[in-house]
Amino acid sequence: MPIEILMPALSPTMTEGNLATWHKQPGDEVKAGDVIAEIETDKATMEVEAVDEGKLGKILIDAGAEGVAVNTPIALLLEEGEDESALESYGGDKGGNGKSEAKAEPAVKPDSEPAAASKGYGMSGEEAPADPAARKDSPAPAPKPAANGHAKGDRVFASPLARRLAEQAGLDLASLKGSGPHGRIVKRDVEAAASSGAGGKAPQQEAAPAEAKAPVQAPAPAAAPPPPASDRPHEEVKLNNMRKTIARRLTEAKQTVPHFYLDVDIEIDALLALRKQLNERPNAKAKLSVNDFVIKASALALRDVPDSNACWGGDKILKYNVVDLSIAVALDGGLITPVIRDADQKSLSTLSTEMKALAEKARAGKLKPEEYQGGSFSISNLGMYGVKSFAAVINPPQGSILAVGAGEQRAVVKGGELKVATVMSVCLSVDHRVVDGALGAEWLKVFKAYVEDPMSMLV
Repeated sequence: MPIEILMPALSPTMTEGNLATWHKQPGDEVKAGDVIAEIETDKATMEVEAVDEGKLGKILIDAGAEGVAVNTPIALLLEEGEDESALESYGGDKGGNGKSEAKAEPAVKPDSEPAAASKGYGMSGEEAPADPAARKDSPAPAPKPAANGHAKGDRVFASPLARRLAEQAGLDLASLKGSGPHGRIVKRDVEAAASSGAGGKAPQQEAAPAEAKAPVQAPAPAAAPPPPASDRPHEEVKLNNMRKTIARRLTEAKQTVPHFYLDVDIEIDALLALRKQLNERPNAKAKLSVNDFVIKASALALRDVPDSNACWGGDKILKYNVVDLSIAVALDGGLITPVIRDADQKSLSTLSTEMKALAEKARAGKLKPEEYQGGSFSISNLGMYGVKSFAAVINPPQGSILAVGAGEQRAVVKGGELKVATVMSVCLSVDHRVVDGALGAEWLKVFKAYVEDPMSMLV
């Protein structure tokens, strides 16, 4: 039987993707690690590497197909010793092109992840780490491998042909040593064991009774969209995966998260003066923006008020021991929130350089999952668009998001006198299940102190 190449789960929350491009065609030789296709998710276009070796026998889902469910067979790989005649015995019902009818189950979450936290992720579709204290310097959890993949553990990984030959020879695969990619047992390993008699006998197994499958509940019919307000000319814009995710996540956030909002005005004349001084230095490592100072002040405030650095965990609150900030970046047709890890420990120049690099990768659709998953707190800055103030929607399961407006000159009263100052308005949206009003106010007080005394961020 040929090996099925499945639509991979490229993030813990991915349930379907678009097959953008095939880099291999039927008849091409495939080696482990070869890039065989490009898959579009709701966040990025990512390359898919081959796990097995052989020859591409048949493409089941053509390039350009949209909404292909995770774990749907997309192509067939012929192993050594197999030819095109093996394709005739393939019993899969996927063929040709187009969209798979069956929806696969979402990628399995880690067992330690609480129910609500495993369900929630930010506007970009990211998930909070199950154990914030253990996250530092470790990548985001990867989806479980597909059936033709490799993983560590007790499971024996062997090619389908090797399994068939071992069964016919009565050999125990667990007793064999694989010589294929990543230690995978292949045809030559089984043949060598059979000829030398080195392989142990396969244990006898009793036939397990077939499990009764629970009836599949039919999905509720989708509500019909409202008709246009008039018969005036209009254009229908098809939703891409990113826009679908944003619509679903923000609807969920507004319906299930008890938001409340805290506003404060902050004078930033001292910050602007320090920024100008730092940028004019001959040896300046990066041109700093106001947003860089906002990121630094937010990170330090989360460090100083650790109870606010938390997310909702369903039946518990998860308090983070690291400060990972999700920063909203606008894209064509949507937005994504790349994450700056350990932001409280980085200098302004490092934050500026890292933020610029992440924003460029985000707009190019090249972010890796570990670069946009997780985060304990979000920042959305619309000040560069001239927006004076706004209230942002929380990124579940995070507990807070800071909305930053534009700095503008306003009349303020100082010492009983009317003076002019550059003022920036910010609004902290808070999940009342995670952060109470007094705690949110304390965080804003510390954040404001850092912004109005920017030198305190440098010492």
